[in-house]
Amino acid sequence: MTDRASGRSTNTFPARTSSRASRPIEDAVLDVELLDQQDERDERNRRWDEPFGDTLLDPQAVARVLALPAFTDVEAENFPPWLPLADILANDGRLRRVNRGEVIIRKGDYGNSLFVILEGAVAGLGASAAETRGTRAGRRTRPSWRRALGRLFARPTPPEYRATRHNRRARHQAARADTLQGIGKVDVNALMAKSGTFTLSAPEMFGEIAALTRSPRNASVFALEDDTVLFELRWQGLREIRNWSLPFRERIDALYHERGLLTRLLQCPVFDHVGDAALDEIAQHSLFETYGNFDWTQRFKSEIGRRRGTGHIIEQEPLICQEGNHVDGLLLINNGFARVSERVDHGERTIGHLSHDDTFGLSEIAAMERGEHGVTLSASLRAIGYVDVIRIPTSLIREHVLPGLPAHFLKASSGDQSGQAETAEPMRQGMMDFVVDHRFINGENAMVINLDRCVGCDDCVRACATAHDNNPRFVRHGHAFENAMIVNACMHCSDPVCLIGCPTGAIHRTAETGTVIIDDSICIGCSTCANSCPYNNIRMVDIRDETGAIMRDREGRPIARATKCDLCAGQLTGPACAQACPHDALARVNIRDTEKLLKWLG
Repeated sequence: MTDRASGRSTNTFPARTSSRASRPIEDAVLDVELLDQQDERDERNRRWDEPFGDTLLDPQAVARVLALPAFTDVEAENFPPWLPLADILANDGRLRRVNRGEVIIRKGDYGNSLFVILEGAVAGLGASAAETRGTRAGRRTRPSWRRALGRLFARPTPPEYRATRHNRRARHQAARADTLQGIGKVDVNALMAKSGTFTLSAPEMFGEIAALTRSPRNASVFALEDDTVLFELRWQGLREIRNWSLPFRERIDALYHERGLLTRLLQCPVFDHVGDAALDEIAQHSLFETYGNFDWTQRFKSEIGRRRGTGHIIEQEPLICQEGNHVDGLLLINNGFARVSERVDHGERTIGHLSHDDTFGLSEIAAMERGEHGVTLSASLRAIGYVDVIRIPTSLIREHVLPGLPAHFLKASSGDQSGQAETAEPMRQGMMDFVVDHRFINGENAMVINLDRCVGCDDCVRACATAHDNNPRFVRHGHAFENAMIVNACMHCSDPVCLIGCPTGAIHRTAETGTVIIDDSICIGCSTCANSCPYNNIRMVDIRDETGAIMRDREGRPIARATKCDLCAGQLTGPACAQACPHDALARVNIRDTEKLLKWLG
C-alpha cells in the first residue's frame, strides 16, 4: 500500500476511520428516489445503477415474466417497499434472443444465473463433445505484450485512482455488450444425431443448479429454434425472490433436487460403470441432506479468534456420522467440505477431509459385501462449515456399484485413510490439522510463502502494487505453521461465500476459469463481501481522483470500493507476486493438494 504521509510503498492498506463496514446493506443499497435525483458529481455507485441488461426491463416485459408458471405463485405483497418484486425483475433480469445453434451456456463454465424459456426451445448436452464441437467465440483472451509493456511506461496515478462515473459506465457497458453476443455456435443436426440430448421448451427453466450452488455448469445448452427468447435472472434477483417468497423457494429447491441428484450421480467417477437404469433407481431412492450453517463465516471467525485448539474446533462441527456406528448408506459429498476424524485417547484426530465427489463409507460397505460381520464406521464425519451430502442406500451400492468397481476407489475410502494416519509424520499430521482447522482447504489458488526462503524483501508487494493502482492487493502476513504461511490474499475458493450477499453482483466468478474478481464499476462499497470473507482477504479502500484527493459522495462521506487479489487477470505473465520473488519463496497452490504443498515446502 502507499503511505499517505510519505507516499512510500508499504505492505499495509490505507487506514480507514469510518464505520461504514457495519452499515446495514439496505442503507447503502436501495434508495431509488435519491438515485434518480443525483447529479454527475455524486460518484457513489448504488444498487440499481447498472441493470443486468443494457437497460431495465420495461413494464410489459416484467408483466410477461410474472405470468410465467415459475412466478405466478410469487406474492408481490410480501416484498418490502424498498425491494419491490417488479423492480427486482426489471433490474436483475434481462431478455436474450438467440437463434438455432447458438450456445447459451457451456458445460464447465461458471455461471450465476438461471434461464426461463419465453418462446422457442433449447437442447442440452452433458457430454464433453459439446465443448469440442462448439466454436468458442467467447474464448478467453490473453493480454497483449503491448498492453503489458504499456503498464511499465504509463503515467503514474494516485493510489486507488478511479476514472469518472461516465467513463466507467462506458467501459462496463462495452464489456457487457461482448458477453451478450453468445459464446459459440454448434451444428444442431450433427449433435442431435450423434449425441444423447435433452430438450426443453417454453415455459421451462434451466441453469438453476449452478446459480444456487456457485458451481460450474453441468451441461451445455444451445438454441433449438430461431428467435428463441429467454429470460435470464442473475443470482442477486434469485436470492431476493427466494428470501421473500416461500412458494418460489420450494419450487426452485424441488427442481434442483429433481435434476441435481441424477446429474451429480452421472458426474461422480464412482458411478461411471453403472448403467442408466441402475442410476435411475439409485436416484429415486437417494436423499439430499444438509449439515451446518450456510452463513458459517462469523462463527468461524469467532472460534479461530479464541484459539482453543483442534479438539474444541472439532467439537463445534456438526456431526454427520459417528465412528463405531452402524453403516447407514454411502455418503457422496455434493457441495462443501467435511472432516474425517478418529478417536485418539479422549479426543479426536483429523485423518482427512472430503470435498466435491468424495465418498464416505464405501470400504465398510465393501467389507459387508465380503461377508464380514459386525462392520461399523471406522471414522467420524463432520461438516466443515456447510456441506450438502447425498445418502445412497447400502443395498443399492452392494447391488449396482460394487460389482465392477475399480479397486482404487476402495483404497481412497475412509477406512484406508485411518491406516495412512497411523504412519503419518508429525509434519503431515500438523499440516492436516492446520489447513482443516482454518478451513484453508477451500482455497484453490492460495498464496503460500516458504518462510525458510523468504528474506522479507517485499518485491512481491511492490510488484502487486505496480499492477494494481499503486496499491497491493494483499498483505504479507497471515497464519503460519512451521515454515509455511498462508498469506492474506484471495484464495479464489472452491466455495466463495463472499459472493452470497453481494447486492449487485460486483464480486463474481469468471465463466471460464472460476477466478473470483470484482467489477469496480458496479461495486457500491457496502462491505458485505469483506465482512463475509472467512479469511479477511478482501479490503475496503477509499478511492481517489486524478489529483490524489479522496472521492466523496454528496454527504461528504469517503467513497469506498472492495479490493482483492484477482490473480493479475490483466497481466500476460500471470500473478506478479510469484514472478517477482527472487528466491522462489512464494507460490499459488491448491491447498487440498497437501502432498504437493509439503514437497514444495521441503
